[in-house]
Amino acid sequence: MRTLTLTTGLLAGLSLTLAACELGPDAPSRGPVLIPAAEGATCDVPADLTPARPYTPPADEVAADVPVAFNMLAVSWSPQACRSGKDYPDERYQCAQNQFGLTLHGLWPNGADNKHPRYCAAPGPAIPVATVKQHFCMTPSPSLQQHEWAAHGTCGWDSPEAYFEQAARMWNGLNKPDLEAIPAQRLTAGAIRDAFVAANPGLPREGVFIAKTDGWFREARLCYSRDYRPMRCPRGLGAPDRERLKLAPTGVPQTTR
Repeated sequence: MRTLTLTTGLLAGLSLTLAACELGPDAPSRGPVLIPAAEGATCDVPADLTPARPYTPPADEVAADVPVAFNMLAVSWSPQACRSGKDYPDERYQCAQNQFGLTLHGLWPNGADNKHPRYCAAPGPAIPVATVKQHFCMTPSPSLQQHEWAAHGTCGWDSPEAYFEQAARMWNGLNKPDLEAIPAQRLTAGAIRDAFVAANPGLPREGVFIAKTDGWFREARLCYSRDYRPMRCPRGLGAPDRERLKLAPTGVPQTTR
């Protein structure tokens, strides 16, 4: 096992090089590779990590002809995904072997109203194993990666590599706030919204949509223009500022059962 120590800024510039050197399809198996995750942390990329299989989406979810009006970067709280079973976690990799905080759910092209482009080239082809491994510490679930590429990536990118490279540029450029530093008695949707804005100058407060599940923080959906500039979310902000939320803890193995 080798440990790669990189700052977050350096990681953004070298992610593709590291992937080619460490995670190429012809590289010999040396066990788990430690790759830096957000904020200088590390995560184990399993040596036996494999892509998820392509799938045929429900016909009523296919919307290939909807124009893209803006984009959302959905930043998920992994402990909540694991405890609730939502957002397609792979329990073995995301919830048991590693203990993540903020991870990337996906980069979503959105329509101008409540109908969004989805499954524009269904079913999306399988993602190469090198690509799955390269982006595991960002989106630690092969099944979620496959879903995001099929449902969203095919509506704006020609390949999974192009889609995840764009998502990674945005993810690596985002400062991830320490949500667990917010006292539990002060944890509200507004406090989480403020934490993202304080960590990211230029991100408008009206550009942070807060999603919840039964009173628990689920994810922050950040709004961007078609050319990936932060913008106000055009259809509301989700949970209101004063709503109190709970935060599933990190450092505790979570299961979906």
